[in-house]
Amino acid sequence: MIADTNYIGKSTRRVDGRKKVTGQAPYIAEFNPADLVHGYIVNSTIARGRITAIHKDKALNVPGVREVFTHENVPPEVKINSDYTDPLAPPGSPFRPLYDDNILYNGQPVALVVADTFETAAYAAGLVKIEYEAEEGYEVDIRRNLEQATHEDVPEPPEPRGNAAEAYDSSEVKIETEYYQPREYHNPMETFASVASWNEEEGSFNIYDKIQGVSSSQGYIAGIFNLEKEKVRVISPFIGGAFGSGLRPQYQLFFAAMASKALKLPVKVVMTRTQMFTFGHRPACLQRVKLSADKKGKLTSIRHEAFSETSRFEKFNETVVDWSGLMYQCENVELDYQLVPVDVYTPLDMRAPGGSTGMYALECAMDELAVEAGVDPLELRIINYAEKDQNEDKPYSSKELKACYQRAAEKFGWQNRNAKSRSIKKGNELVGYGMASGVWEAMQQKSSAKAILTSEGKLTVSSGTADIGTGTYTIMSQIAAEMLGISLEHVEFKLGDSTLPDAPIEGGSWTASSVGSAVKLVCSALQEKIFELATQTHPDIFENKLFEDVVFDNGQISGNSGTAVSFSEIITAAGRKSLEVQVNSEPEDNRENYSCYTHSCVMVEVNIDEDTGMISIPKVVSAIAGGKILNPKTAESQIIGGVTWGIGMALEEEGMMDSRNGRIMNANLAEYHVAVHADVKEIDVIFVEEQDDIVNPLGAKGLGEIGIVGVAAAIANAVYNATGKRVRDLPITLDKVLE
Repeated sequence: MIADTNYIGKSTRRVDGRKKVTGQAPYIAEFNPADLVHGYIVNSTIARGRITAIHKDKALNVPGVREVFTHENVPPEVKINSDYTDPLAPPGSPFRPLYDDNILYNGQPVALVVADTFETAAYAAGLVKIEYEAEEGYEVDIRRNLEQATHEDVPEPPEPRGNAAEAYDSSEVKIETEYYQPREYHNPMETFASVASWNEEEGSFNIYDKIQGVSSSQGYIAGIFNLEKEKVRVISPFIGGAFGSGLRPQYQLFFAAMASKALKLPVKVVMTRTQMFTFGHRPACLQRVKLSADKKGKLTSIRHEAFSETSRFEKFNETVVDWSGLMYQCENVELDYQLVPVDVYTPLDMRAPGGSTGMYALECAMDELAVEAGVDPLELRIINYAEKDQNEDKPYSSKELKACYQRAAEKFGWQNRNAKSRSIKKGNELVGYGMASGVWEAMQQKSSAKAILTSEGKLTVSSGTADIGTGTYTIMSQIAAEMLGISLEHVEFKLGDSTLPDAPIEGGSWTASSVGSAVKLVCSALQEKIFELATQTHPDIFENKLFEDVVFDNGQISGNSGTAVSFSEIITAAGRKSLEVQVNSEPEDNRENYSCYTHSCVMVEVNIDEDTGMISIPKVVSAIAGGKILNPKTAESQIIGGVTWGIGMALEEEGMMDSRNGRIMNANLAEYHVAVHADVKEIDVIFVEEQDDIVNPLGAKGLGEIGIVGVAAAIANAVYNATGKRVRDLPITLDKVLE
């Protein structure tokens, strides 16, 4: 058992915080092995077609240029294996850089210039001239390509239940709406970078890569170059944000590894900000929703269909419509999800993939239904509260959404809302209140962890996970310190290295539950090993004791008598320098009998200038039921970040494509607008107490995604409450409000 060394659930400063604010935390582009050279990528300028000629002599004549790699001169031994299939890729044919002369999308990487300095490589890249034969008939807008919508390679949504069409037709209250969300781009602060070093003698790679899971890059490089995984070491200690863009290895990794193997030199390749718009994004999505209810607001039918974009070479899927069958009690539900192939790169998971998209449409439609039925939007959701998961006919492991509604309403002052639009003003500004529910899966993946306790009393716990800014270093250290009964200052957590125990990629809000569970188990196993050793080294104290009778606290183990012996003394007395344990963790079997989800309620106030249409958001309240909160300080930061992104999603973010050539027009942070400090005012985060003994050994559900879910809908609903204008096409810009 553990006594007073309690860290789980306490607000704790980041253990890596000092390194980050003092510049001691090394990010990928800061690794500079000896003899390093630099690569700069050249991208295509057409949407579809083929390369007819490449002129690179001018670039090769620049002093310091080592080579210009194109599909014409990639050595066979470093060309991507044509039989290799990326295990993280969706169905289809994964994109292979420099594989042939075919152009699949505008921005496709078509050449790499390698030079002694980055500046030289960038200059020479501008001298590479490429001729193309462009194909006609390409399309980048799903709304103009709906006739090509397909169910091919799309998982079936939950089975229909009841008769939604019949129930809709016979209902007293009904709405039918259409919502559109444009493509959005991740834009983490740190651009993607890789530093690859090929060891010819050992036939192995040492790679620094920006990735949300080192095993992803390790498997990718081993696969495409036909190597044993042990011949590829990938290191990624710090990541400056990723949000899903680092789940699949990006193309700079191939270029760095390819060039290093070909030139027998370490090669660094760093993407520019513009190049960050040339791979993956949240897919554009058109959604159609039909809801019906009786006069009291009780749902009688839900029909939700979505059309989401994908590339022509892969079928990228998200869970968009399933939430509508899950969220509210309804006997008649029909869901449909289709993909629309267009001439873009394959989309990628982006924070709360599918959830932020699908719940935007559902929660806006619920608000419209509330208006039509004359029922308060909060009351409508309580009337239709679902006590079980109807999609899978399972009980929830825990669900405190009603408490979220109550706590959010009290903090926000929802009772002051006036249902009549344009009824509240502050000077020249119209005031509106909006709300939405949020939901996200609480998942757990297989994971491993190792713990080493030294005779000096220092504990090192390790797992090959990542920290994309969420606080993984910190919460894993907290778990380890409490579970072993040792001071936090004596704990070090290691991650981001493929030589460490296996862990899933950091995504899906499952790192705390997956790796955290492994850390808890490995420290428990280490306790047992300490106790076993103590019975041998200190039999007078522990020989007749049971493991359940002793206490682990403050780096010591004590029996009923109160006599305590330090871990260091036990290890030293045994003539050892350290104790080491490694464990594997996976979900318990009984978890399959339950549905595990995080829930939230978001309430928003908007102020809209009546003359200009300018929108500001003075107040947001987000109430979260996320199981055990491991660190309220880092947890609150995650929710604030998610809410901030939700503000950008609602009011600003839109990847604009030039339909003439399929090129994104605002591929920079000046014209691709995201929420900044001036857009963010008061954000109150409430964590509702929720006990869950089913979801995982820690009872933690994960918080990375849930913060953004529902925010865009709450803002859109507040805009309607303020103006009477229903904007269903994101982002909600002032021209749409004034239209």
